[in-house]
Amino acid sequence: MHKHTRRDFLGRLTTGCAALGYTTLLSGITNMGAFNALAAANRPLIRKPQDNGYKALVCILLSGGNDSYNMLIPRGNDEYNEYANVRTNIAIPQEDLLPINPVVSDGKTYGLHPNMGNIQNLFESGNLAFVANVGALIQPTNLSDFQSGQNLPLGLFSHSDQKTHWQTSVPQDRDALGWGGRLADILYTNNSNQDISMNISLGGINVFQRGNTVSEYAIASTGTGSVTVNGSSNTDFYNVLKRQTLDNILDNTYQNILETAYANSISDSKNNSIQFGAAIGSATPLTTTFADDKLSAQLNMVAKTIAARDLLGVSNQTFFVQFNGFDNHNNFLEEHGELLAALDTALQSFHDALVEMGVEDCVTTFTMSDFARKLVSNGDGSDHGWGGHAIVMGGAVNGQHIYGQYPSIYLDNPRDTGGGRIIPSTSCDEYFAELALWFAHNGTNTLSAGQLSDVLPNLTNFWTPSPGAKPIGFMQ
Repeated sequence: MHKHTRRDFLGRLTTGCAALGYTTLLSGITNMGAFNALAAANRPLIRKPQDNGYKALVCILLSGGNDSYNMLIPRGNDEYNEYANVRTNIAIPQEDLLPINPVVSDGKTYGLHPNMGNIQNLFESGNLAFVANVGALIQPTNLSDFQSGQNLPLGLFSHSDQKTHWQTSVPQDRDALGWGGRLADILYTNNSNQDISMNISLGGINVFQRGNTVSEYAIASTGTGSVTVNGSSNTDFYNVLKRQTLDNILDNTYQNILETAYANSISDSKNNSIQFGAAIGSATPLTTTFADDKLSAQLNMVAKTIAARDLLGVSNQTFFVQFNGFDNHNNFLEEHGELLAALDTALQSFHDALVEMGVEDCVTTFTMSDFARKLVSNGDGSDHGWGGHAIVMGGAVNGQHIYGQYPSIYLDNPRDTGGGRIIPSTSCDEYFAELALWFAHNGTNTLSAGQLSDVLPNLTNFWTPSPGAKPIGFMQ
């Protein structure tokens, strides 16, 4: 213990921040930030019994705001006419819709975008479901609540805020921690190997997987996924110099606690990248083929990582995948159709790979997006909305259902805030709680009500946890 004046402390903090600024070369390869590393060393941990069964959650962020009202579409004559009247020139022709047959009907018929043939088959075979009109909420909200401006998410209709709220599920605050990170803080000791984070990111640094103790381990979608200092096996002068510089930094013994945490984090990243790459390279290769687009490449690497689960010594993993391009204010029909086609192809290949490995019941894939879009056309696209539809896929999903309540989509309906911007009827908290309860359940133990509230602080505004109950019902 050393006594320092306020001036000494600020001086050391300034020096530390300057060091962080001058080492941007290193920042891209850290799998845990310095402050998270420091917190991990000093924070008491909530522990659960270890479980030998494997479970994974795969989050796909449809970044930019997916217009899901052109993804899951009313198909019956009356409801389709309602849809076509409000969407005008951005409506999908009724004859082009791919029919689906939910096990439980709400009295209407539905179809999918014509580029979603694989998703149609996954739905009909019971391996996929939709959750309708889900979004970020603090408490149940109706039109009068919206008009009064009370208890609404911060930065409503803003990309950055709404994207963050989906990842944190704390929309009343700009929280720095994600619900996937808070969940991993509780469950990470299930994994026998503590060198590699429970949370694996194909989308770089993200909020969803950031916890107090656990943070994301960022990997690449190429090669063995391992991100090293030089990014390849190059032995040219520049890359050799970078490696030598890193080694020299790591050889120093730092006295300052922040500097020590930072150096240890970098050192761990270097060692973990070697361990991770070796495991991926040693796993049994998959015969399932993936397309060469970015989303397929990311899900291919997720599948390779799952194939190496025993070599990595993990029982629980979360994966974060980001699929960009959904902010379609212009050229909407063409661009959105291409995005849905890529999503359709990638999900089918990923499902096939999981079946090949025999783990389709152990992995649940789900989508989130900033928001849906307004129903009215802006001329060549659609503008920012609120509640929309999500996809859940996996062998443990009670598939061939549309969960939640598909809203009325005529203008000025009871959930329309203006221009066909729909207030969610199902909260993110309910959606995420069901995923978290499935992920944590190992046959005898699951999350307690208190732990579930730690993960999702607003959940009891929408649903009261009780033994054996589910907030929505889409997970077995």
